[in-house]
Amino acid sequence: GEEGFRKREQCMIEELTAKPDIVLATGGGAILDPENRRHLNRGTVIFLHASVSQQLRRTSHDTTRPLLQTPNPRKKLSDLMTAREPLYREIADIIIKTDGNRVRDILEKIIAQAQRRLD
Repeated sequence: GEEGFRKREQCMIEELTAKPDIVLATGGGAILDPENRRHLNRGTVIFLHASVSQQLRRTSHDTTRPLLQTPNPRKKLSDLMTAREPLYREIADIIIKTDGNRVRDILEKIIAQAQRRLD
């Protein structure tokens, strides 16, 4: 269930963030756990921000997301965004808006902002 999943997720985040030079993409709910946020802060945190409308477009045909199997997925996504976005912004070193951008454009923005942090 959800509780078991979150516990395994927390253990993996703790383990993986202790390793050097990794890229770790978490699920959206990982940010809710204070321990996860603490562990994620061991490295550079990049928040890829997608609007609720964009998220709805991306997930509209996805039947593998239990939280979105609801009569009103837009409201669910909006509620999730309300709970999660402040936490992402709190720990993010880099924030990239993804709406209307190709993957290549997003990658270029990440590289540019990461380079500025190193300079």
